[in-house]
Amino acid sequence: MTDTTMMDTINTYHAELTAIRRDIHAHPEMGLEETRTAALVAAKLRAWGIEVTEGVGITGVVGTVRGALPGQRSIGLRADMDALAIPEQTGLPYASTNPGVMHACGHDGHTTMLLGAARYFAEHRNFSGTVQLIFQPAEEGRGGAIAMVKDKLFERFPCDAVYGMHNMPGIPTGKFAIRKGAFLAGAGRWTVVFKGTGGHGGATPHLATDVTIAGAQYILALQTIVSRNISPLEAAVISVGSIHGGSNQSSNVMPSELEITGTQRCFSPATLAILDTRMTELAHAMAAANGCTAEVALHWGTTPLINHADQTDVAVTAARALVGEGNVNPDSPPITGGEDFCYMLEAKPGAFIMIGNGVNDGGKTHQVHTPHYNFNDDIIPLGVAWWVNIIREELSLR
Repeated sequence: MTDTTMMDTINTYHAELTAIRRDIHAHPEMGLEETRTAALVAAKLRAWGIEVTEGVGITGVVGTVRGALPGQRSIGLRADMDALAIPEQTGLPYASTNPGVMHACGHDGHTTMLLGAARYFAEHRNFSGTVQLIFQPAEEGRGGAIAMVKDKLFERFPCDAVYGMHNMPGIPTGKFAIRKGAFLAGAGRWTVVFKGTGGHGGATPHLATDVTIAGAQYILALQTIVSRNISPLEAAVISVGSIHGGSNQSSNVMPSELEITGTQRCFSPATLAILDTRMTELAHAMAAANGCTAEVALHWGTTPLINHADQTDVAVTAARALVGEGNVNPDSPPITGGEDFCYMLEAKPGAFIMIGNGVNDGGKTHQVHTPHYNFNDDIIPLGVAWWVNIIREELSLR
């Protein structure tokens, strides 16, 4: 089958897929709560004659399509389904009907594009092996990938390789970006609580242990980690997001507790370990220097997402076949956002690619995780076709 014939077929799905995407957009669900979305996905897969397993990793869905030609290889294709706790401000006719929740990252589009590929595979089974269509819950920090892996995803649905795709605002429509090795960052959050005696800030400050000084010194000391503990050739970020202590109604009271929170990012397991160690050591050191104690909680929502070399080549080939060599960047700069597809890539070889979501008129682009963001329905056929080309490369789809 030629690329033109494939695209002609996929384009006939476009109107239906757009309607599906907008329906999902209008009914967003938070991670591990995607009951309506999962039911929609399962119903569509069954309607197309695809074998369906529900409840994988709580609310995940897996569709299995077996090729008509001999072959033992099995390839996983993954899309995410969950939304974010952001009040939508797009004003769209299909805007969120769930107050305070919206599809602000394009997972509605990701799910839809994989559904389009599922329909294509159901109608064109002339490939050698098996396609596992993985619809993952809870990518946005609630542990969906880990939940599916712990639920024996790859034992129950064997995959020789697994692929993922995400839209990227600011990349023009018709372009793709990827890189071998570390592509997305390990992304975490941290909380440090300094505890002291508290006291009267005007009359007896000398009798108190001052958590505000410990906190101030810690904030400054944090910035020495990247500059003095991390190689200049490595990238890392530590940022403070909130500081809470005392009351603005009692400005003469020295607080007994001070909470500081923030985020941390890095691109290698070695750097991740250094951040964990030094952020903890410095908290306790600053506390001890001021007669206080510290409680430290570090959580990594994702580890660095590492693209495997061979599968990255497959992803690039699949994209170039669609849009041409000049529209595929195989050496994209690393991205400091996190993606829990990293855990699937720790379990199986694979690759993760970015598809351009387009640039708005005048060059202004609403980024993901903002209340005005919207997935670009024009790229649905291109995303479907990329999935199809992955199976052409991996399982010799004809």
